[in-house]
Amino acid sequence: MIQEAEKASQPAPRSEAGDVVVETRNLSKVYRDFWGRSKKIALKPLDLDIRRGEIFGLLGPNGAGKTTTLKLLLGLIFPTSGEALVFGRPATDVSKNERIGYLPEESYLYKFLDAEETLDFYGRLFGMSPEERQRRAEALIEMVGLSRDRKRQLREYSKGMTRRIGVAQALINDPELVILDEPTSGLDPIGSREMKDLIIDLKSRGKTVIMCSHLLADVEDVCDRIAVLHQGELKELGRVEELLRVTGVTQIRATGLSAAATAEVRAVLERHGAADIDIGNPRSTLEDLFLEVVRDTESRPGRRARRPAGAPDATRAG
Repeated sequence: MIQEAEKASQPAPRSEAGDVVVETRNLSKVYRDFWGRSKKIALKPLDLDIRRGEIFGLLGPNGAGKTTTLKLLLGLIFPTSGEALVFGRPATDVSKNERIGYLPEESYLYKFLDAEETLDFYGRLFGMSPEERQRRAEALIEMVGLSRDRKRQLREYSKGMTRRIGVAQALINDPELVILDEPTSGLDPIGSREMKDLIIDLKSRGKTVIMCSHLLADVEDVCDRIAVLHQGELKELGRVEELLRVTGVTQIRATGLSAAATAEVRAVLERHGAADIDIGNPRSTLEDLFLEVVRDTESRPGRRARRPAGAPDATRAG
């Protein structure tokens, strides 16, 4: 009876509010010196809601408060004021971490283990059975592209390969919430593209992803919503397509438009008072060009000759 009364007197954990997985209210962090004086305001009062199944990006320059926010959500540090809730429970409740996968900015892995042993080790920490550990390890090694290097010790890995096994480690427990701190750091353009594809795939599997990065193109490619932090303060919050939309400018795209038709379109626009008309060929990105060259070379070995738009396919020399 006494035990039942004690349980009844304890505050019940706040239930998960619909699709909200992460919630912060006036969350702040101030680092103090030995005498308790304010030394660094790492995070000013922050209000955020991160919903189930979305890819949420935390943007900002170095020292903006991104990593501090992640550590507060993981319960690795304690807030100065405010609160953070993950799955409806206080972020300081370590039991919630069983449902979270975390890739830190610097992966702290045992260099004398190989990829299989690394994943088996972290699987043991989650109390997974040997059969489940083996199954998950094989699937994740294949997913991050390390099948050929699964038996090499991690001390022989490049930074990009270390990043890949770090992502696999973060996913070993099949988490509902995945927190990635600079996931594309150290990866070449191909590895970066594969990492972004992996993040999008996690969303398709119903995972919630928080991605922290200062590489704007990476965040733009994969995130549904973003928060921009600067000097520990939230400066911007919203959906990517809404924040990047340039109002007052209309874009028209078409293929197979002749010179005469282009001139006619221009004349119509001018007649309706349009200004600063720019009709030309759209630009791709350097990343797309790089991936096109590499993949074309791998599929058709030999020197690849770039050809101007509309020109016949160039002959590739052996």
